[in-house]
Amino acid sequence: MSDEERTVFLIAHTGREAALRSVEGLVHGLLKAGLRIRLLEAEAVDLDLPDGVEKVAEGPGAADGCELILVAGGDGTLLRGAELARSHGLPMLGINLGRVGFLAEAERDDLAVVVERVVDADYEVEERMTLDVIVRTNGDVVHQDWALNEASIEKASRERMLEVVTEVDGRPVSNFGCDGVVCATPTGSTAYAFSGGGPVVWPEVEALLMVPISAHALFARPLVTSPDSVLAVEVQPKTPHGVLWCDGRRSVELPAGARVEVRRGQTPVRLARLHRAPFTDRLVAKFALPVTGWRGRSNKPC
Repeated sequence: MSDEERTVFLIAHTGREAALRSVEGLVHGLLKAGLRIRLLEAEAVDLDLPDGVEKVAEGPGAADGCELILVAGGDGTLLRGAELARSHGLPMLGINLGRVGFLAEAERDDLAVVVERVVDADYEVEERMTLDVIVRTNGDVVHQDWALNEASIEKASRERMLEVVTEVDGRPVSNFGCDGVVCATPTGSTAYAFSGGGPVVWPEVEALLMVPISAHALFARPLVTSPDSVLAVEVQPKTPHGVLWCDGRRSVELPAGARVEVRRGQTPVRLARLHRAPFTDRLVAKFALPVTGWRGRSNKPC
């Protein structure tokens, strides 16, 4: 495929002036290098774009024929990009224009490097686990969804707790009142699950996490299970209804008695990587962790 035929789909956060200027610079750099750019019509309205940029309506085939999803924004924008990347089987390369940006591979100051590496197709692709989520009421499947970070079962009203029973592999674990329960992937361990007191899990570790949020119980610790496990949360019949959130983007009401089942997703999200830096370094950098005083491993023989 010639450079003239190569197309990159760009998803951008357009809510801040600084982000707009960064995205426009990225577009100009890619076009100058001979690549074609495609954007959603709704986002293109806010950008000062040159002629030749393709604008499409949001829909199932929006990224057909593209080779890469390029996402410029914060964590929310990156999760939005993951939806498109997963549905088209394309790798996603994130540029962080927000605060943390754990899924991002580059920062605002790296735009020139990003353009060069994308033009040369100089990146590696890794797959990240996802979750498949099913909601049942009275045994019938009433909703199906997926998540890259987490599926969270939460109370719908501030006044009253959500009463639930948790389950792993078809066996009950505990029942308690809580603000919610987060079922997460290793990728999502640094997101909502982390805020709820869950462990940080390295991305290459295949596992599922279940993290209770503000639970009123003696045993309500985070659980780490096999990637082949099936996690379930049942909303008790005599409790206010709850809400299921997938990656904090898509929601559905959970009536009393609803059951949410979470298992490893059949379709992963593919991430384009520019660096082979250890996840430890990413963790330290993103959370600005203090490492002063570290001397490293001694070179003396054992």
